[in-house]
Amino acid sequence: MSVATFRHATLFTLLLSLLFRPVLAVDDSLPDIGSPVDTVLSKEQEQVIGRSIYKGLRNAGQIVTDPEIQEYIQNVGQRVAANAQNGNFKFQFFVINEPTINAFALPGGYIGVHSGLLLATSTESELAGVLAHEISHVTQRHISRAIYANQRTSILTMAAMLGAILLGAASGDSDVIAGGIAGAQSIAIQGQINFTRENEYEADRVGIGLLAASGFDPYGMPNFFSTLARKTGTLGYQAPEFLRTHPVTVNRIAETRSRASSLPVDEVEDSSSYSLTRARIRFLSNSMAEKSLTYFRAKLNNPENTDQIGAEYGIALVLAEMGRFEESKEKFAQLMATNEGIIHFHTGYATALAATGDSKGALATLEKAIELFPRNVPLTIRYAEVLMQNNMNKVAHQALLDLYNQVPPTPEQVRQIALAASAAGDTADAHYYMAEYHLLSGDLLMASDQLVLALGIPGLDSVQKARFRSRLDQIQGYMPKRKSKSNKPRREPLQ
Repeated sequence: MSVATFRHATLFTLLLSLLFRPVLAVDDSLPDIGSPVDTVLSKEQEQVIGRSIYKGLRNAGQIVTDPEIQEYIQNVGQRVAANAQNGNFKFQFFVINEPTINAFALPGGYIGVHSGLLLATSTESELAGVLAHEISHVTQRHISRAIYANQRTSILTMAAMLGAILLGAASGDSDVIAGGIAGAQSIAIQGQINFTRENEYEADRVGIGLLAASGFDPYGMPNFFSTLARKTGTLGYQAPEFLRTHPVTVNRIAETRSRASSLPVDEVEDSSSYSLTRARIRFLSNSMAEKSLTYFRAKLNNPENTDQIGAEYGIALVLAEMGRFEESKEKFAQLMATNEGIIHFHTGYATALAATGDSKGALATLEKAIELFPRNVPLTIRYAEVLMQNNMNKVAHQALLDLYNQVPPTPEQVRQIALAASAAGDTADAHYYMAEYHLLSGDLLMASDQLVLALGIPGLDSVQKARFRSRLDQIQGYMPKRKSKSNKPRREPLQ
């Protein structure tokens, strides 16, 4: 057995021990009468499972990492989740690069939406309705309740699936990884742990309340359900994956519509970000630029199309993709002049300027935008990209550092700051950031190795030494066994 395979097999064994060890109180300072499902799967264990499946999807390249799309789905999801009564869940929303119509909730608050579903919605309230439904599956602990009903068999099946993902990643065998991901989708996504009819009704009931409380149209949920059902008819094999995993009946649609009618309904307009995100997903999903350009131009020239801004944005993106940078620059300039408050147009214009060789103009555009929208994640990332293209790596390093000390970064974003630090000659900091990257990915051994490398760099100041050593001690203290809460790695400022 290779070292890598042994390492991941050990992780698999540790995962099993986490799943079957006696349940510990999450917070001893609060009274907790407990729940029957905790005897099988605690909230802490839900986090372990959800994070592991999410990591497997990310490592397999299934998750969309585009910062603009990431920012949008997270913002909409958190807007809805903020109104959930149970505040013990930390939700992570993400988009899966998959044209099928589906959405799913993983244990621990990880909620994924297929790009195909986002494109299938007609309004932002419909999208928010799907997210509200999935959030309710999590807060009502339907996954844990279903596993509790099935007892040990379901846990073993889920653990075996996670093991396939881990071992597939260790071997580098794409067939093994694909099999593991298929297992993840089969068990935790497509089947939704066989949610009962009562679970679905409960998620609808709770979700509609969340939808209205979040300022969305509560009719968004029944409208989306009925639209999908109407389009696909009654033949099961024609139904999109979402309807197969969330069976919709006439009674269920009628009940959600009745509940929506009892809630206050104000006129709700879609945000520009909804239109632009849909256009961006369609652009990124289509490998044929000419076909995309034809599509967006047809939308623009359709008098019944109400999404003019999305069509204009799509055209500008496709023109840049085709190398027609002057035309793209002109289109973005027009959009930016009439919509100064939309960040997508500032970054698009700057990208077109940089592509024509006007780096100075690109940086000036982005710096002006940052003054208008300080510490915006997609904007700062695009700014850092242009800086690094012009060998201004130290400035890029500092810009990203300022951002990520205020906004928790994703693993991809931590990797970007590591690259900026390395290019700037800040080698010790680069190793430190890579340690954080591996930590976010769940690889404590690699995180430890990176910190050892960081401590070995000559010329460290006392602050760096103390910070690296403290982090290393935390991680190494956590690796053998979880002795106490104080050993658990926590997010610290990148500094």
